[in-house]
Amino acid sequence: MKSFPRWKYGLLFVVLTLGLVYAAPNVFVEDPAVQISANKGAAIDTSLIGSVQGFLQAASITPRAYEEENDTSLLIRFKNAEDQLRGKDVIRAGLSEQYTVALNLASSTPAWLRAVGADPMKLGLDLRGGVHFLLAIDMDSFNQRRTKGNVRGIGSQLRSEKIRYRDLQLHPAGDITLDFRTKEDMNKATRMIENSYRGEFVVSKTNLPDGIFRLSLDISPNEKLKTQDYAVDQTMTILRNRINELGVAEPIVQRQGASRIAVDLPGIQDTARAKQILGGTATVEMHLVDTEHDLKGALEGQVPVGSTLYDYEGHPVLLQNRVILSGTSITGASSSIGENGRPSVNIRLGGGDESLFYRVTRQNIGRPMAIVYVETKMTGRLDNGDVVYTPHKTEKVISVATIKSALGNNFQITGLSDPQESRNLSLLLRSGALPAPISIIEESTVGPSMGKENINKGVFSVVIGFLLIVFFMGIYYRFFGLVANLALGMNLVLLVALLSILGATLTLPGIAGIVLTVGMAVDANVLIFERIREELRNGMSPQASIQAGYEKAFSTIVDSNVTTLIAAVALFALGTGAIKGFAVTVTLGLLTSMFTAITGTRAVVAWFYGKRRVEQLSIGIKV
Repeated sequence: MKSFPRWKYGLLFVVLTLGLVYAAPNVFVEDPAVQISANKGAAIDTSLIGSVQGFLQAASITPRAYEEENDTSLLIRFKNAEDQLRGKDVIRAGLSEQYTVALNLASSTPAWLRAVGADPMKLGLDLRGGVHFLLAIDMDSFNQRRTKGNVRGIGSQLRSEKIRYRDLQLHPAGDITLDFRTKEDMNKATRMIENSYRGEFVVSKTNLPDGIFRLSLDISPNEKLKTQDYAVDQTMTILRNRINELGVAEPIVQRQGASRIAVDLPGIQDTARAKQILGGTATVEMHLVDTEHDLKGALEGQVPVGSTLYDYEGHPVLLQNRVILSGTSITGASSSIGENGRPSVNIRLGGGDESLFYRVTRQNIGRPMAIVYVETKMTGRLDNGDVVYTPHKTEKVISVATIKSALGNNFQITGLSDPQESRNLSLLLRSGALPAPISIIEESTVGPSMGKENINKGVFSVVIGFLLIVFFMGIYYRFFGLVANLALGMNLVLLVALLSILGATLTLPGIAGIVLTVGMAVDANVLIFERIREELRNGMSPQASIQAGYEKAFSTIVDSNVTTLIAAVALFALGTGAIKGFAVTVTLGLLTSMFTAITGTRAVVAWFYGKRRVEQLSIGIKV
């Protein structure tokens, strides 16, 4: 006991100090706030602040404070979540589209803590309040549209390559059959399909009795899984993009099962508004650039019939109104590097209108073509003190490129400036329209008052559990029990600090995990103390009993915690949502409790008993 290493004392001091620093932000309450960000061409100035003050005053809303964070952001703190939600709607209705209005939770953590990266834990839906949706993707509709697109694409490609076929059919089961009069045509079609649709189909050949050569195409199992994953991933991407319009702090969009998506929006109580955003429409359209009319005349107000004037990267561009391809036809888009070493975007069509697109691009080789991003947003306005939402269509040119050849089902968009632009364009093309219809099959609302009540009850349960264990350990194990209680306090501090550092989202099941951890944290100390008492009963000296108690109990402690840790890891790996939150707190609690119960308590005991001769230990009932 006298030789307890000093470096371990130093380690404990450093760990506990860091734990206190990174757990401290959770003591400070977050204020509900609204953040106003200036978009391109706008600024945060005194006139804007005056306008916002007028909007809120007219709605009888009194904010707590205005904070101008920088030239492009204004933070408004409110007294409660109700004022925050009303204030956001009022401000959004009053300001132009040059400003982005978003919900936020403004930290009241001191600047010196934020400077070292100390932030509070994030609160989940059940603690902060908000809405929960469970969305189902219509995979049958997606697969049918994709298969019909494949049929149209295969037929168009066969005709373009002058491969004669007798019949092309799509069967209800989803398989495709092509009939040919000659074996040579069938072999040519096979090579074409294998080159254009690598690994997508299981190809089989049959010679029918009437001299017909049949090619059967069945979707491969890997392609089915890939297609399903693509639909879910793309839907999640689109939903995240739409949720950003709500400005929700810490939204949760995660997959559940094969074709369902769970969406949690903390801080939102307006279910109708959330539905409008999630169900909003966004797509892309391709138009030919109008090179036949004078751009200067259009700028002077003489826009020709059948054309529209747009802005592209600060320059005017005149586009024909005719849509030659819409986003519903795009079934895939990915960024890559073209043959010339420049960034490009690979486009895959299959949703319809491919033949029209092929014909128009063939007739307009050498002319520029533009991609327009079209989105329908719900815009709020004040009407007799109430906020009324109306649909508002916005259009933005995101790319202009020259047509170099007739474009079929698979083509590239080139002429991009850098890889980042390529990635952004592919994301916009993918997220422009939902790949499959979605429906809300489950919804629930948690109010902010209920969230506050949940927090209070959760904290109360932790405090009660902590106090009961402290009382029991102090009475039963005397001084050693006080040491265990000190380690239990250290364990709670380190657990909260780890959750804050990792950015974990705390939910009610997470609080349940903390309560369970508090009870389990003293298990190791009970094993150690009972081992020490057993050694004392066997006649060993106090110092030797302490040494033997810690050494002999160590393997038992590790075994018991490892088995619990395996169960917690399994819950995290296989569970979703709330189960993962529970597993995270239990796993971290096991690690911190082992550190504090073994190293922490031994350091205190070694400091108290290690440098003096003792005849008896204060370890509970007389042994």
